[in-house]
Amino acid sequence: MDLHSAHRITQDEAARTGLGTGPNRRLRLTLLIGMPMVFLVFGIMVLVPKSMRDEVLHIYEAGIIGCLLHYAWVFAKYPRHADRPSYLTRDLAMGGGFYLPSLMLGFWPGMIAAPAWALFVGVTYAVELTRRRNDYH
Repeated sequence: MDLHSAHRITQDEAARTGLGTGPNRRLRLTLLIGMPMVFLVFGIMVLVPKSMRDEVLHIYEAGIIGCLLHYAWVFAKYPRHADRPSYLTRDLAMGGGFYLPSLMLGFWPGMIAAPAWALFVGVTYAVELTRRRNDYH
């Protein structure tokens, strides 16, 4: 095994476990920070006056949109599965996880965009695999 192969194996293992590196790390942190924050938002909404609850909610909803846009930005940087770092397709599809906080808050754009995003990533992956398979035949 040469040094390049050993380095690649190390990168693949880092991408598969833990937070990973590079774009995998950014997407995982976006998900790990953005999703559980809904519980913090609920706590803040209990503590603030009723007149400010809508503002707190709108700030978090804007955060959900920002997280989904971050996923789209990473996808735009790595549109083809073959050019992506290991496990990035899986991490991109995890953007669908923003469905749950959107559902809990009744934020319908997130309830539509998050599963649509996961479906989009899955369909582009399937299309690319089909194209690659057809190119070999």
